[in-house]
Amino acid sequence: MLVFPNAKINLGLHITSKRNDGYHDIETCMVSIPLTDALEIISEKNGLIWNSSGLSIPGIQEDNLVIKAYHLLKKDFPNIPFPNIHLHKHIPMGAGLGGGSADAAFALKVMNDLFNLHLDSYFIEEYATKLGSDCAFFVENTPKIARGRGEILESIELDLTGKYLVLVNPGIHIGTKEAYSGVTPAEPNVDLSEVILDQNRWRDELINDFEKSIFSSHPEISSIKEKLYEHGAFYSAMSGSGSSVFALFETKPSNIDWPKNYFVFESEL
Repeated sequence: MLVFPNAKINLGLHITSKRNDGYHDIETCMVSIPLTDALEIISEKNGLIWNSSGLSIPGIQEDNLVIKAYHLLKKDFPNIPFPNIHLHKHIPMGAGLGGGSADAAFALKVMNDLFNLHLDSYFIEEYATKLGSDCAFFVENTPKIARGRGEILESIELDLTGKYLVLVNPGIHIGTKEAYSGVTPAEPNVDLSEVILDQNRWRDELINDFEKSIFSSHPEISSIKEKLYEHGAFYSAMSGSGSSVFALFETKPSNIDWPKNYFVFESEL
């Protein structure tokens, strides 16, 4: 079974509090975008098989979230077959786009169908939450307000059909520790659910709390956002903790010149 796990962008991202478990509570709106990996899983009789292509995936095989998704299901369904997995990695990693989380969530959905587990979306989301804070979003894959660690999801009516997306990643790695060290948690001054429904408010009120410190230490990322606005975007922001920056346009902008080492993705939504 072949599927195409997609990336996401964050429309606004507030760090609201530090939790006792060491994580942070957040509030954000996550939206799917058509930048994808490719994931194929088939049944295998003679043991788990893992292959990958595309972008190099760091770390050992057992740490990959797709493998962890299989082992998570195996605990509750010990008789499921082994999977033969091939992941073609195209979504930049550690870029604020949720690619690894999407791979894991899609793996759960594929194995649910492939192995006839008959789990509904609620239970798949429960498994996904155990794999990562934003994994559950990719189960239904529709616009959601996310709170808590990112696993408390609320559907929101948001239609970006026909808008044009430009996403730019300069290849700068922003570690989780660096991202959170520059943020002082606080309740937002605006109601995200209300702001999301009025695009005229987005530029001034839809804020990513990570931007202030990260832009200060990495002005190259800030300059990407400025350039996208200069070319007519009605909204631009860093996604997640960066370093990807995206922009939304009413129509496709004229060609924008980017350094050759940048990853650039464009698509109508």
